[in-house]
Amino acid sequence: MTPHVSSHHRLTIEKIFHHPAGGNVEWRQVLAMLEDLGTVTQEHNGKFTVTLGPETEVFEVPRGKDIDEQVTVDVRRMLRSGERKSAHVFRDCVCSPVSGQGARGLSALESAIGQAHA
Repeated sequence: MTPHVSSHHRLTIEKIFHHPAGGNVEWRQVLAMLEDLGTVTQEHNGKFTVTLGPETEVFEVPRGKDIDEQVTVDVRRMLRSGERKSAHVFRDCVCSPVSGQGARGLSALESAIGQAHA
């Protein structure tokens, strides 16, 4: 089966890596991408705990529709870290993607990030 990251998520990844930090990247798009690629839990205080491979980060919902510079930096770091990790880390991680894609999800992520850097 061919790994797949939706075209919407590919565009979000491209925006995260190509736009100036925090510019024109909507929170809802980032959250949807993270939910598809990793594990996202909304806490009782409204914050979101996101695990992508070995990385875990807590995000607050931004006041406006776009993410700020720090969220952009944190999401870039999480995506790059996921790109560098081998497939077995994703398979064995308790926090593997909720979509159940496992190693296929990581391969799709690597492909999407590679295209965003091209």
